[in-house]
Amino acid sequence: MMIRKEYVPGTPLTQEQIERLDDLKNHPIVCDEDCPEMTDVQLRRFKRVHPRTGQEEKQIV
Repeated sequence: MMIRKEYVPGTPLTQEQIERLDDLKNHPIVCDEDCPEMTDVQLRRFKRVHPRTGQEEKQIV
């Protein structure tokens, strides 16, 4: 069984979603062997698959 959630742009976040996001702000980023921390060189070479546009940046909460 798969759970699928969809975000509809313009839909306000619920109080529970806001609380979860606030809680995540206080947790450190944890890197491991499957997802190691990127070096400065890797970060400089990083390219987005879909570059952000002005419209997408407005939707980021």
